Amino acid sequence: MKLIIISNRLPVTVALEKQNIKIRPSAGGLVTGLSDYLNSLKGEKDESVFSFKPLWIGWPGEEFKENLAGEVRTILQREFNSYPVFIPSALMENFYNGFCNKTIWPLFHYFPSRAVFDESQWTAYEKVNELFSQEISPLLEPGDTVWVHDYHLMLLPQLLREKLNNIAIGFFLHIPFPSYEMFRLLPRRWGVKILEGMLGADLIGFHTHDYTQHFLKCVLSILGYEHSMGKVLLKDRMIKAETIPMGINFKKFYDLAASKEIEKEKANLKAKWLDQKVILSIDRLDYTKGILNRLEGYEIFLSNNPHWHGKVVLMMVVVPSRIGVEHYRMMKRQIDEQVGKINGKFGSLDWMPIIYQYKFLPLKQLVALYSLSDVALVTPIRDGMNLIAKEYLASRTDGTGVLILSEMAGAARELGEALIINPNDRADIAAALKRALEMPPEEQKGQIEAMQRRLRRYDVVKWGSEFINELFTIKETQRRFEARLLGVQQEVLIKDYLQARSRIILLDYDGTLVPFASDPRLVRPNEEVVEVLKRLSADPKNEIVIISGRDRKTLEEWFAGLEIGLVAEHGVWLRRKNKNWRMLKPLENGWKQELLPVLEIYVDRLPGSFIEEKEFSLAWHYRACQPELASVRANELVDYLVDFTSSTDIQVLHGSKVVEIRCAGINKGVAGLSWLMENDYDFILAAGDDWTDEDLFKVLPEKAYSIRVGIANTNAKYNLLNYQDVLKLIKKLCGSEE
Repeated sequence: MKLIIISNRLPVTVALEKQNIKIRPSAGGLVTGLSDYLNSLKGEKDESVFSFKPLWIGWPGEEFKENLAGEVRTILQREFNSYPVFIPSALMENFYNGFCNKTIWPLFHYFPSRAVFDESQWTAYEKVNELFSQEISPLLEPGDTVWVHDYHLMLLPQLLREKLNNIAIGFFLHIPFPSYEMFRLLPRRWGVKILEGMLGADLIGFHTHDYTQHFLKCVLSILGYEHSMGKVLLKDRMIKAETIPMGINFKKFYDLAASKEIEKEKANLKAKWLDQKVILSIDRLDYTKGILNRLEGYEIFLSNNPHWHGKVVLMMVVVPSRIGVEHYRMMKRQIDEQVGKINGKFGSLDWMPIIYQYKFLPLKQLVALYSLSDVALVTPIRDGMNLIAKEYLASRTDGTGVLILSEMAGAARELGEALIINPNDRADIAAALKRALEMPPEEQKGQIEAMQRRLRRYDVVKWGSEFINELFTIKETQRRFEARLLGVQQEVLIKDYLQARSRIILLDYDGTLVPFASDPRLVRPNEEVVEVLKRLSADPKNEIVIISGRDRKTLEEWFAGLEIGLVAEHGVWLRRKNKNWRMLKPLENGWKQELLPVLEIYVDRLPGSFIEEKEFSLAWHYRACQPELASVRANELVDYLVDFTSSTDIQVLHGSKVVEIRCAGINKGVAGLSWLMENDYDFILAAGDDWTDEDLFKVLPEKAYSIRVGIANTNAKYNLLNYQDVLKLIKKLCGSEE
């Protein structure tokens, strides 16, 4: 079993310089963090669950002609255990600079006005994800673990699932997942495909609880899948969405900051600023980072606190990013102008309030700045996590320093001791700067040490290990469900059926013999269902019974001419083969008139819902309604009805997209027993799809075959995935399966 990491970029970047292949490390927190986690596995060869060195798959950074592509692939596999996915330049432009950075990036960071909805760019996104899938699939083997990363490859998990189902697939999103109101701005078919793509994974990871909940709400509102504690039951398996915030290599930063080399670098920098307090701002050039807001907040601070003039300096480093994009060029000009304005307004011959550098800093210089700076100003307008805040804290070996952190950064959920600000409130930033610069060392140490303990304990290795362990746990849960599927045991069932002298088959209708529909009144049995029931009932050894929540008039109309038994309203009415209807026990239905007005109120409050009135029960259906509001209204209604009927002989049932009120003491189990007690059947089969069928499963004898349709906890012995599988089984029983 091997671990395969998949990301848009490889941990190294390959370039062709004067016909020579040059390889250099890739930049970025994702590459750094994952590399640190993978390096930790090297020391666990005896304990690691993976049999082979992890393989990293991604784009090498450039397009290569065919004669060089093979050489690049060989070098990457041999020296870096990496496998390149080559993407044509034109396609990469539409994919990366197009859909990824002009649609997903702004939309997921809550900048909808910057989002572009271009069909050709969406097509490029699909093509690149498919290209990754085609390249990766031949490398996979059953039992492998695949970990897909970030927003560039959100379609990939499902594409891989379709090609090879018996692998563990994890997906981690390193940027925010937006609210439903923001996500729905995507064309619906794009949004559906993205959600389905992510649901191809067994475990989907997010940095914060908010992002996880946003994702689950979108899954409910757009795809209709509900969740329980983050677990989502799909048609064929269970998956989980989980909050697993990414850490850093705390020890690496702490030890490096304490090294003599960094102390020397720090001393050289300190000599330039003498007794000035240093505020550090370091970010990639991006509109999500709030750099202009930060500068404006600093300007307000200088205006309000003239006594700090000459005593403080803002060391601002902006790392170049997406230089070819107009938005970024414009932002660079605005930053240059703002820095010049503040320095011109407040500076003097012997003091500049801002030292501004537009360049990439190597790790040692960066750690020296972290270690030197009295205050770190980290104020993104929206950020998935923000590892700079954590790196600053890890570099504070003397326990002093103050972190000013945006509440919009994912890291704010973990670093509550920092000075948390709203990045859009410039006055808030200015006030936080004053408080940070004047904070006593004892208070600084209390805050820093509390956050350092947390970061040391939950570092990047713990993050990676927790994700992989959780992925294995989900796979084990799936295997337990799969063990209940009627697979190999199906042949035993058929054999027992053929050898039996007297058989009874008890079948639910909706969701068991036919699919659910938005309007349950329209789901008549098709020719296939009628024919298979006719063949089964033609065998004199068989007793076939449809046990449904439908009313008797509907059942009688739909199954007219078939020699089968019928149970209506979950057991209120019974009709044996070729006999008249009779009630299981005397009931009264005067209570319906009291509850009908209540249900009518909820019909008005939930568009698309409707009432189905039966002789001795009422049903409020909401399958066609907006899922999230429907869930709220249904729970409200159930709570009210349970309280309203608490002293009556009335039962409230919350089924699959339906709330039903019926007389107590009547259920499918009682109805089924009325048949089982009349004959000594040596073959019993019962199938149903929801919890109303559990009453029947509970009363069946040990020898019976009970089947729950769908993946769910159940009293049934076995599961089948869907109604098609039920029909296939029944066809096999009557010999009509091809």
